[in-house]
Amino acid sequence: MKSLKDKAIAAAGHIRSQLSNVPEIAILTGTGLGECADGVLVHTQFAYQDIPHFPVSTVEGHPGQLVIGALQGRQVAVFKGRFHLYEGYSPQEVTFSIRVMQELGIKQFIVSNAAGGLNSQFSSGDIMIIQDHINLTGRNPLVGPHEPNWGNRFPDMAHAYDPNLTKLASTIGSQLNLPLQTGVYVGLLGPSLETPAEIHFLQTIGASAVGFSTIMEVIVAVQAGMKVIGISTITNVHTPENPVPATLEEILDVARRAAPALQQLIASLVKAM
Repeated sequence: MKSLKDKAIAAAGHIRSQLSNVPEIAILTGTGLGECADGVLVHTQFAYQDIPHFPVSTVEGHPGQLVIGALQGRQVAVFKGRFHLYEGYSPQEVTFSIRVMQELGIKQFIVSNAAGGLNSQFSSGDIMIIQDHINLTGRNPLVGPHEPNWGNRFPDMAHAYDPNLTKLASTIGSQLNLPLQTGVYVGLLGPSLETPAEIHFLQTIGASAVGFSTIMEVIVAVQAGMKVIGISTITNVHTPENPVPATLEEILDVARRAAPALQQLIASLVKAM
């Protein structure tokens, strides 16, 4: 049976064999946000199911495609769709795309997601730059046998989200006249949405947005030595005192409407990184 590293090497080798230029920046899009990569001049495209050992996205709003090409003159790999713990995937499967990025030699990582807002000052459609995160999934992708070539077994998470990239995003937001929020993202296991009591708890511990992704990928990216910037699209704002039910359809709709602004931000980030 192949090890996880062997599988990642095989997947990266399959991708590399069809490339003339290896990407320098990776972008992972969240729920309903695949359109934020529409500005890429595509050189090569893969369906996830055609990449050896790659998991397959099973959630609406995750196309399951790897697009490689040029954006603002930079070579990028855009992973359109991700994997979630709530789909039944292990933390290692959820983060397999990050291991493939690592085997390709990618050192800069833009990760996006759709999230519920916990800050009463937020509005649906806002874009939040992630300053830090809280892992409440009860899982960690580094549990199990350690692969020394993949980095420190105990990676320090003090600056999981690169401060320089966070500052750069804020500067770009000002230049584009694009208002940006900042805050702490909290990751839950899902897939059931939060109760009012849970929302109140998350607000109490200092979280600004909540979702079911991102945490696993960022942990692995940090171990891999990547510079990470995280971006949340706020699809709805929670009010525990007056809870309003949220549906996937509504979340997808807001995410898609916010995608052009996110695309503009990401394109400018890629150019400046």
